Amino acid sequence: MNQSKILVVEDDDDIAQLLAITMKKAGFEVAVSDNGYEALDLIRRHPPDLLVLDLMIPGIDGLEVCKAMKRDPRTAAVPVLIVTARGEEIDRIIGLELGADDYVVKPFSPRELLLRVRAILRRAGQEYQPAAIFKKSGLEIDFEGHRVNLEGQEINLTATEFKLLSELANNQGKVLNREQLLDRVWGYHFEGYARTVDTHIRRLRQKLLDCADWIETVRGVGYRFRG
Repeated sequence: MNQSKILVVEDDDDIAQLLAITMKKAGFEVAVSDNGYEALDLIRRHPPDLLVLDLMIPGIDGLEVCKAMKRDPRTAAVPVLIVTARGEEIDRIIGLELGADDYVVKPFSPRELLLRVRAILRRAGQEYQPAAIFKKSGLEIDFEGHRVNLEGQEINLTATEFKLLSELANNQGKVLNREQLLDRVWGYHFEGYARTVDTHIRRLRQKLLDCADWIETVRGVGYRFRG
């Protein structure tokens, strides 16, 4: 079995070494970069299976790296785990809006970090295949092919967005609260991360265009895919 390749972008040597050692011990192949320009060059030449990205780095910052990646068809599908300081909530939200899959807050525990890494890689590996095809009024979800078409045009979803849409569609008419979605889609539930669900729902609605209102907000409870 091939090792998953992870690129760590972090300019603090101690944190970079902690990240690298933690993931190497878990069986991953790890490369490290300490600035945004070098990171983008590495990503374009050798796309990793996952990017672990600090926001405050020299050259261009992590948000600009994420934005450039998601604009480039060669690297748009690379999953991104943002590593950020606790006081930078707005940057975390912007990162998720730009296409990052998840974030972990400094100081972090190695156990939590590995949980996030493995969950993202599972989603990117398309392990989620609950049915064959879902069709509804111009929206088609191919669970096995990992594709979504809207009025005959394929729309580009990240692995996390795809799994979130799949979970909602396969529970059509049922209300799923944020904790359930964190458990089923992200594979964990930590206090304070419900905002992650809200951000991904907002981004998913933007991509669904005229079908956006099929994902209903049930105030004080969670979300429901309209039956």
